[in-house]
Amino acid sequence: MSEQAETTVALPFAIERPTSRQEAENFCNAVRRTMERLLEVIEQETDLVREGHLRAAGDLQGEKAVLIHHYTQGVLYAKEHSVALGNLAPVAVQALRRQHAEFQPVLRINLAVLATAREVTNGIVNTVARAVGARQRTTTYGPGGAAPAPARAAEGIAVNRSL
Repeated sequence: MSEQAETTVALPFAIERPTSRQEAENFCNAVRRTMERLLEVIEQETDLVREGHLRAAGDLQGEKAVLIHHYTQGVLYAKEHSVALGNLAPVAVQALRRQHAEFQPVLRINLAVLATAREVTNGIVNTVARAVGARQRTTTYGPGGAAPAPARAAEGIAVNRSL
């Protein structure tokens, strides 16, 4: 089985152009359910990050990645089959558009919270690195009477940027 075939099997909706009202409605409803579940996960992640529970927020990444893939594919297929969907299930398409428009601000809030958490984390790591580096500072003259080297950030501190 090819990689493309494996990806399409896992999607919660058909990728072929709908030929009936029922197929069009099923597609729209599946994409809406995917959006709803993704919204739940994103809101949960945002709350966990705000509360400082970064490890628990990181545990959501697997499900979030799958849902984002499904959502993205759903939007792409909806655009590709927009004429058929609009003709066969205009009410379902309008509901999908409305939900998509409401979804965008939530995504922006989540991204802002994650960016803030990353900045705070980077600031903490940089402060720790400077403090550790300052402890390594030589306070005596070096060979030939050279002045001591200025403090520098510690080397060897690792940062996991997967969040």
